[in-house]
Amino acid sequence: MTATPLPGGTWTLGDLTVTRFGYGAMQLAGPGVMGPPADRDGALAVLRAVVESGITHIDTADAYGPHVTNELIREALRPYPPELHLVTKVGAHRDADGGWPPARDPESLRRAVHDDLGRLGLDVLDVVNLRLGNALGPVPGSVAEAFGTLVELQRQGLIRHLGVSNVTPEQVVEAQSIAPIVCVQNAYNLAHRDDDELIDGLASQGVAYVPFFPLGGFAPLQAAELSAVADRLGATPMSVALAWLLRRSPNILLIPGTRSLAHLRENIAGAALVLSDEDLADLDKIGR
Repeated sequence: MTATPLPGGTWTLGDLTVTRFGYGAMQLAGPGVMGPPADRDGALAVLRAVVESGITHIDTADAYGPHVTNELIREALRPYPPELHLVTKVGAHRDADGGWPPARDPESLRRAVHDDLGRLGLDVLDVVNLRLGNALGPVPGSVAEAFGTLVELQRQGLIRHLGVSNVTPEQVVEAQSIAPIVCVQNAYNLAHRDDDELIDGLASQGVAYVPFFPLGGFAPLQAAELSAVADRLGATPMSVALAWLLRRSPNILLIPGTRSLAHLRENIAGAALVLSDEDLADLDKIGR
């Protein structure tokens, strides 16, 4: 792959400029996001193609595998290009059954940040997201102790910028009362639009919103309106869904994941689709 202008242009996370079209590394781990990939060489090739395509925002977490995606990123890409920025996530670990129990006490968070630094081969992490809630979504409650721990690590020079993930709007406000954040990472797509108001508010503040499960997650998006627009454009429904997200708000950053070179190319091309006013009106009916 050769670098060409990516759909959506760029966004600034604090003092870091990233492409709005990024890449999520979670799918590079084995089934259930546990263990190594079946095709390790293929996973390394995808990561190198991500950078060659011009993408400068890779999302990862040491819980993926666990440890697998961070180790793959280090092997494939280090020494890192200066324009590449790695965004990590802490606040959960993996149990023997593949679950995601919380790990948000101060000791666990400090260990997670140091693990990220070590496995990625970095002296400082560009952005660290604090993952809250559980596998079913955000859970109300104070973020003060956990977020304060990351602020302490930031002051020690181990983290440049902070974000929050899987959070309620109230938790975003509480985190911002403690320290600045550069991004919020929540579940959001054409069919699940609970965060519409939050996205617009963050956009007015210059804070990025990074939707996970942009294509529906473990249950791919399905809607008559989506299929109709895709047929009209001669595109796939997933391409239309990505293009819609880039049009939805300028602060939305995409991190679709894949373990396939062909799928990576398809995602980039799909996000570049031009949607008409008629297309947008039809798609807007899905989440309403």
